[in-house]
Amino acid sequence: MRAAWKKFRYRFEWLALKAVATLIPLLSRKACYRLAQAIGALAARFDRRNRQVALSNLEAAFGDAFSPAQRAKLARESYQQFARTVVDLFWSPSLTRRNYSRYIDVVNLAVVQEAMKARNGIIFACFHYSNFEWVAIAANFFGVQSALIAQEFKNPLLDEIFVSLRESSGQRVIPRDGGVLRLFKTIQRGEHVAILTDLTIPAQLPTVVIDCFGLKTSVTFAHAWAHRRAGATIINVHCEPLPGGRYRIVFHPRIEFPADASYQAMAQACWDRFEPFVLANPAPWLWMYKHWRYRPLAADPASYPFYANISQDFERRLDERARALPPMTSTVVLPPGILP
Repeated sequence: MRAAWKKFRYRFEWLALKAVATLIPLLSRKACYRLAQAIGALAARFDRRNRQVALSNLEAAFGDAFSPAQRAKLARESYQQFARTVVDLFWSPSLTRRNYSRYIDVVNLAVVQEAMKARNGIIFACFHYSNFEWVAIAANFFGVQSALIAQEFKNPLLDEIFVSLRESSGQRVIPRDGGVLRLFKTIQRGEHVAILTDLTIPAQLPTVVIDCFGLKTSVTFAHAWAHRRAGATIINVHCEPLPGGRYRIVFHPRIEFPADASYQAMAQACWDRFEPFVLANPAPWLWMYKHWRYRPLAADPASYPFYANISQDFERRLDERARALPPMTSTVVLPPGILP
């Protein structure tokens, strides 16, 4: 019975998204903007569980800098920004080489063009800020072809739709399963890959700990690994909203890493390029996401979001950072009775 219901639900989700993918490209840009604003406002009101995450994240990151009313407003705007990203992803088949400049400004493209002259692979380090989906999609239109590492869905029928949308301008989607090996081979061929680097990765997997708004979190170091092992150039890039439903894609100056820089130091340097933009304009970041799933044993629980937990594996990643150990080598063991 459960299997039959699951099969029915998966098929229904596919049909619903297929209809959305057919209808949204028919809308004007103004209609897309208004639709996303309405969807985001409704989600912020009725999605209580994730709204609580957003409010807790904002309090942990900014302390008393914002009042409860201001945090609620930022959470609502974050929902609306994410809704715009999703609606615009469905509209992306209407984005072309001829019309993209009506909707997107590009800043510091010369940084990428100069790096491409070396014919090395490039890792574009991105984060969930504003319309992150359009960074890779639009890049192909102004001469920066790249592949994109993306997470598969629990419903495999949806992968076909989202891969088609993300490949609408000619880029290639690399599944996250086995993505590191595919990333390495892609970089070795001198091609380019975009990675979202602000995801919280389970601490039992190969990760490093960085400071994010003064709080510790575990993130990927795949971009740092590709730089060290395959000679990839790392260039940070982010998207930010402009008035009227337009966007600005900003390429950052490439970071020159010391020869002995650790994976943790490289991952931290990449995040440090992004954080000032979130501080200046917090709403476009994905505050509904659990950015701090773990908290250090030594930390004040009140300084972390309500959902953060103590973890044996996270303590090991913290130990590796503190003692400059390679990832996944610590054997620290928590005292009995610490973990639930």
